[in-house]
Amino acid sequence: MENPENIDRMTTLSQVMQKLAERGIHREFRMNENCEMKFENSETIYQPTDLIILKTYRFEGDSNPDDNAVLYVLRDNAGNRGMIIDSYGADSNYPGEKFDEFLRDIPIQESDEYNF
Repeated sequence: MENPENIDRMTTLSQVMQKLAERGIHREFRMNENCEMKFENSETIYQPTDLIILKTYRFEGDSNPDDNAVLYVLRDNAGNRGMIIDSYGADSNYPGEKFDEFLRDIPIQESDEYNF
């Protein structure tokens, strides 16, 4: 039987991204080939302490482990909100350890605002 508490829960990456876009969050923070974290369409280079993780969503594919992904909602010191999307497991979008180290160093301040 279905759990009535989960009926309206966002269950896919695309559903969460749509909901975030409705709240004005559609730009991504991305690490470039020089291991510099930048906000989409910006030249600002961020350090982990310049960002705060507001929410983390994990998605696991039902039949294919390659469908595993994580989406982080972040805010920078100027108040800009964006996201980082990454496959996790063996097929990360960002090879090497620099990306993982960067993420581990970002302060986390979970916000109920993004519980949907």
